[in-house]
Amino acid sequence: MKAIAFSFLATVPAALAAWSAADGKSIEYTSVPGFFVQDDEATNPSGFDYSLVNFGLVNRTYSTDKRFDPKGTKSQWERFEYYVNHLNAGCTMKDNTRYKVIFMGRHGEGWHNAAESFYGTPAWNCYWAEQEGNGTAVWADPQLTPAGYHESTKANAYFKDRYATQNMPYFESYYSSPLSRCTVTANETFGDIDVPSDRPFKPIVKEGFREGMTVHTCNWRSNKSTMQETFPFYEFEDGFTEVDQLWHRDESETSDAQNARGKAVLDDVFRTDDKTWLSVTSHSGMISTLLRNLNHRAFRLSTGQIIPVLVKAKLVDPVPDPTFEAYEPYSTCDAPPVTSVAGEGCICSATSTGLPPASTAV
Repeated sequence: MKAIAFSFLATVPAALAAWSAADGKSIEYTSVPGFFVQDDEATNPSGFDYSLVNFGLVNRTYSTDKRFDPKGTKSQWERFEYYVNHLNAGCTMKDNTRYKVIFMGRHGEGWHNAAESFYGTPAWNCYWAEQEGNGTAVWADPQLTPAGYHESTKANAYFKDRYATQNMPYFESYYSSPLSRCTVTANETFGDIDVPSDRPFKPIVKEGFREGMTVHTCNWRSNKSTMQETFPFYEFEDGFTEVDQLWHRDESETSDAQNARGKAVLDDVFRTDDKTWLSVTSHSGMISTLLRNLNHRAFRLSTGQIIPVLVKAKLVDPVPDPTFEAYEPYSTCDAPPVTSVAGEGCICSATSTGLPPASTAV
């Protein structure tokens, strides 16, 4: 069946629209290079650690420095914030361009990450990931491991240090994937930071920021009421359902569908949120998808890592929505496989037959 995933995100009621000029237009995104080391092709994503390089902010001058910081006493973050504000101030006349700084953070290590490392990727993808756990650990909508909590604590301490010593601007809006490893990571990272009263930590949970929806049970989400009980101050986008209606136990979201979902959720944020400094807590695959939609170089994040991007959004004439297969079959085995082959799928043992994956009660 042909489908257009998350097309409803592109249509925003007028009452909610923060960028009214975007009505009837498409949005074209550009990652503006030269401001973060992650923009540079010479920066290797493998082993990269944001905490060693000021989140990657390049030590450079801006055209606004002479006016804003003539004595050279402001921090790099203060000067960058002023420069970004200057960019947006120059866009107000025509209102066809906006700039935002988006910090995308990958969740801390979850039990599914630990299980994949333990079993190996072929056995994980073809068998174990379709189970809910192994009797010792649970990875259906998994929680963080102790290492994952440590990664979140590290981020918490580093943000506190940047705010205290560098006058780094506080986020104006927070967003999170609905999967537990992200809602927990966001709270562990920001929950106890003394933020300004006009910039409260009240994450908006959005389906669009969840991981690619393979048949892996780690990509199924818990019920909305469970999340509300755990984090009563979190907010949910309009239309957020009680049970997960997007994860399928026997087929996976296609890459085209995930890419369209990434574009749609970005469009939704830019159309409805007029703030400039945004935090998004998401997943490695989804952050890669978002970066691709922002025309940023590929930069895959390890668990707990963070990448900031200066984003330019420009209104253009309407572009037709793409059509694609929303879901596709996913190869699995009913026992740990012999191996798996990229592009071909699982190689099951002689005594095993490919079966639909184990289901998670929803």
